[in-house]
Amino acid sequence: MLIVGPITPGQVSFLLGLIPVIAAWIYSEYLEYYKNVVSAKVRHSDVNLVELGNDAVKEDDRAVLLEGGGLQSASPKSRSSSVTSPFFRFLLMEDSFLIEHRLTLRAISEFGLLMAYFYLCDRTDFFGSSSKSYNRDLFIFLYFLLIIVSAITSFKIHNDKSPISGKSILYLNRHQTEEWKGWMQVLFLMYHYFAAAEIYNAIRMFIAAYVWMTGFGNFSYYYVRKDFSLGRFAQMMWRLNFLVFFVCIVLNNSYMLYYICPMHTLFTLMVYGALGILNKYNEIGSVIAVKIIACFLVVIFLWEIPGVFELVWSPFTFLLGYTDPNPSKSQLPRLHEWHFRSGLDRYIWIIGMIYAYYHPTVERWMEKLEETEAKRRISIKTAVGLTSLMVGYMWFEYIYKLDKITYNKYHPYTSWIPITVYICLRNVTQHFRSYSLTLFAWLGKITLETYISQIHIWLRSGVPDGQPKLLLSLIPDYPLLNFMLTTSIYVAISYRLFELTNTLKIAFVPSKDNKRLMHNMLTALAVSSVLYSLSFIFLKVPQMLV
Repeated sequence: MLIVGPITPGQVSFLLGLIPVIAAWIYSEYLEYYKNVVSAKVRHSDVNLVELGNDAVKEDDRAVLLEGGGLQSASPKSRSSSVTSPFFRFLLMEDSFLIEHRLTLRAISEFGLLMAYFYLCDRTDFFGSSSKSYNRDLFIFLYFLLIIVSAITSFKIHNDKSPISGKSILYLNRHQTEEWKGWMQVLFLMYHYFAAAEIYNAIRMFIAAYVWMTGFGNFSYYYVRKDFSLGRFAQMMWRLNFLVFFVCIVLNNSYMLYYICPMHTLFTLMVYGALGILNKYNEIGSVIAVKIIACFLVVIFLWEIPGVFELVWSPFTFLLGYTDPNPSKSQLPRLHEWHFRSGLDRYIWIIGMIYAYYHPTVERWMEKLEETEAKRRISIKTAVGLTSLMVGYMWFEYIYKLDKITYNKYHPYTSWIPITVYICLRNVTQHFRSYSLTLFAWLGKITLETYISQIHIWLRSGVPDGQPKLLLSLIPDYPLLNFMLTTSIYVAISYRLFELTNTLKIAFVPSKDNKRLMHNMLTALAVSSVLYSLSFIFLKVPQMLV
């Protein structure tokens, strides 16, 4: 088996950290099994003792009974310890600790094995690869087939009440936005798989819509919940960057290869900062107006004034720099990719904030509209629908049809138009906005995982920092069967990564215990430093001895 690319200290340190965790997990499963077996024997023994009227119970069995359904060990090797630090209890392989955290150890082990599968698919020749090919007929057929199947199997009417008015308005409800993300993500992924270059401008719009949702969702949360705690912030950063952090380490890739992750992180931070600063005044409309204007000014300063972007971001080149291994692009500045990607959607997150701020007002308008007489209600809704269609058509004719280079110049200033058109049409009637296709909504929940995973276990880049120019081939010479199999595995793994990310977030990022959170962060930093140092030594010493 041929391995592509050098072995790095990061990869070795990941392996060094994973091996003891897997060993601890296997041992914890044995302890749990042993505990259950002994408990079963004790229960069986108790039945016999009651029947015989014998009150004598063995001391060891009584100890197990006293431990009941707790998380302490039933192993004969169970031992108490005065050590309270979870990390040192792990190092000592303390039985009670291993049983208590068995599911966490299992989650870490599963995550590590999935990362190994990523490496196997994209950095070795264990599996084959094939070339991309685009057929418009097949592309449209597959997408509309998915829509039809979704409509038949997952069509659902929601009766949720608005948290603002208490009525079934459901304007831009969670089901709707998840579905929105889902159908866009399918097209986004198919665009990459089939190299459907002709829908490039549509993909740019979809990414803008994701960033719009970042502004809309984060503003809604912080404005309503007023939760600017360290725990909440850390959980958000974990959700956005946990998977991509380890994928970068295992596959020796740059953070910017997965450009959507740093983009969403940046704009999430900017929303957090905008609302977090002087947050006790957020109820005042003029304060929000000043904050939104300040956001626009910051964006104008960073992206519109030549030279400022490079000056501000150059200290972060180690994190946001990217060099494409393609010789035709390797001469571009390291920050070019970050400048281009972030600049395309530099304003739309602010538009999302504005829409979130006026969301309650729009809901009240819609509530009043639903209560008006039928003739007037139908007239207004018809006018909104026709106006939206006309504006959408004009955007399509005069903006969308431009070539990609010209379109990119207009995109930052016009991406709000189709987004607004879609929102108006999707919410034009009460019945329409209460419907959703739950299959797309389910896919919408795992967009981050499907975005990151596609590059390595569905497509193939083959080299560090390489763009995914090839397809993973598990069934050579049968492209459609291969598409079916690789897609099934890819979606299943993406969903598992979504669940594991949330499971480990709960385990390591407490929402209301800052002391424990800081302890976990410092422990992770210390362990990572030790593992990296050991890995560096393991790799360098053999070279020095040659």
